[in-house]
Parts: sequence; structure tokens; C-alpha cells
Amino acid sequence: MFNETFHKNHIRRIAIVGSGLAGLTAAIKLQRQGHKVTIFEKSRGPGGRLSAKRVDGGSVDMGAQYFTSRNPDFLPFLAEFAGKDSFATWNGQLGFQSKDGSWQAFPEEPRYVGTPRMTALSRALSVHVNVIAETRIERMLRTEKCWILYDITGEPMGQFDQVIITTPPAQARDLLAQSELPQLAAQLDDAVSRVLPCWAVAVQFSENPWPRHSGMRCDHPALFWVANNSSKPGRDSNSPDQKGTWWVLHATPEWTNQNVDTPADRVTAELIAAFRELTGTAVDVTDAIAHRWLYARSEGGAQPGHLWFEEQAIGVAGDWLGGGRVEGAFDSACSLVSASAEPPVSR
Repeated sequence: MFNETFHKNHIRRIAIVGSGLAGLTAAIKLQRQGHKVTIFEKSRGPGGRLSAKRVDGGSVDMGAQYFTSRNPDFLPFLAEFAGKDSFATWNGQLGFQSKDGSWQAFPEEPRYVGTPRMTALSRALSVHVNVIAETRIERMLRTEKCWILYDITGEPMGQFDQVIITTPPAQARDLLAQSELPQLAAQLDDAVSRVLPCWAVAVQFSENPWPRHSGMRCDHPALFWVANNSSKPGRDSNSPDQKGTWWVLHATPEWTNQNVDTPADRVTAELIAAFRELTGTAVDVTDAIAHRWLYARSEGGAQPGHLWFEEQAIGVAGDWLGGGRVEGAFDSACSLVSASAEPPVSR
């Protein structure tokens, strides 16, 4: 067990594993309290599911498609730390397909996107914090007074007084298990079973194949969501000089599970065929790219906001603990920071 006086009164060094919105939010808020924060990210850059891929003529959003703001603190936080130009309202025709096949509009609510891509938010937020990219934390070793984090090569990455894990629950559980914390890891078992996979395919058509709609949640055996990425504000691909229209197709969790190991080219072909079936379009495809999300979104179960293990000085945050939405990642990080952090004592 940590020395109690050290733990409560001298918390200065905090490690965050994962640089999605939850990790970036927690890091910024903790730094404002005076703590020294380091984020470790296994990928080349920050963002998590705020993901976009470069394509001919711009980029397409492969992960989260938009976000809402029901927490009055969320948009002001983004405006202050990411900048007012990093997001905009998406005024597209968005809706869902009912069981009888008819299309219904989503309830009226502002919906926002990062500009010129969803990763604009995470890139801008990451400027304010120390992110060590391409570093996968494999295990943590607890000493009497601190945590030592190790990467996959066994290299120590520093000593920390607290650790916050903001990865998907399967990865968080594995890290806790590797760190000889089986009881903590077991508390994530239910969450792991509720995080759903998703094949995503971005498709460029020679012209807009479905001009009536901008985004729709489908009632289809293969397709869960389809969206006209080019209809979003600030996209390079909707400039007058850009030919064609990019659409993003998200498969259902059931279809993804059945095809989790299917080659990407076959997945692409089958989801394009499903989109043609859904819309009746025969417009030519000029380009396509696929991405498999093993941990796409959380569905059902308890939503405590965060997990805070005070004795071990370990916290867990993420959208899957706060309702699954993009904004849930922000809410989760805020609630964890409030529960876990006390301002450091001046020397």
C-alpha cells in the first residue's frame, strides 16, 4: 500500500494511458490543478475513435461521426482548448430507418463535427499536454511510493503517483491483469462484453448517390449507419474542385462479428453492395478504404461515469463509462478528475 501521507498530499506525477477525448480532457484539467501529467499513446497520434483517414482530395471520418453537447461545460471546454474553429454544426438531414422501412428524422438537437475532420479536436487539445506517441504500456509495477510503467519492450517509462487508464475496457482489463491487479481487472469483465466491434468503409462515388439524406441509422442486416462525409462543414472533399462524394458505411455489430476476420477488400465489396440494396443507387464507385474497429461503441450496462480505486491510486475513464457518446468521454474524465485529484501541496 502507498504511504498514505505521500498519496494524499504530494500527488504531482500522473500518467494517463490513452489519448482519446477522455485522456486529453483529464490531462488538461489535471495540469490546470498544477499536476505533472504525461500521456502514453500506442498509435502515431492522439484521437482514439475521433479518427479520420486521408483520402484523395481530403479526409473521411472513420470513427465517431458527430457529437452532441448536453453538458453545458463541454462546448466551452472545446472552444477554450481546441479553438472555436475546430468544430462546427452539422446541419445535415439526419435520421433513422424504422421497422416498416420508412425514414424518420432524428429529434431536433444541434450536432457537431470537428473541422476539417474529427481529428482536428484531438490534435488541437493535444497541443496543451505532453503526449508520448507510439508507446504501448504493457504493465505497471507498484513500489511503496509510486507506480513504474513499462512499455512492450520492458523499458521503464517513468515513476508516477497516479495512473489513469482511458483505453477501451478490454485493453484496460489486460493492463490491470498484467500489473497483478486481478480483482480490479475482473471489475471490467462485464464492460468488455458490452463493447461492440464495427467494420467501417469509406466509399467515393462519382456523384452523390443519395442526395436526399446526409446520415441515417439503418434497419439493415449489414448496415448500422451511413453518412455523406462530404456534407459535413469544412471538408476538403466538398469543395467545388473536388469530384465525387465520400460516404462512410458502418456495419452492424452482428455482421462485423460474423466477418471480423474477413479480408478488407471483401468487406468493402459486401458493404457497398448492401448500400446499393438500401438506397437503390447504381452510381459508380471511384475509391474505397476500410477500417476494422474491434472496440467501436458500448451498449447497455451500468454507467458509473468512471472507476476510481483509491487504495491503488488508479482511475479508469472513457465514453463506455458515460453513455457511449463522444460527450460521454468528456463527462467521464471530468467526474474522475473530481473524484481522484487534489491540488498538489506547494513546496
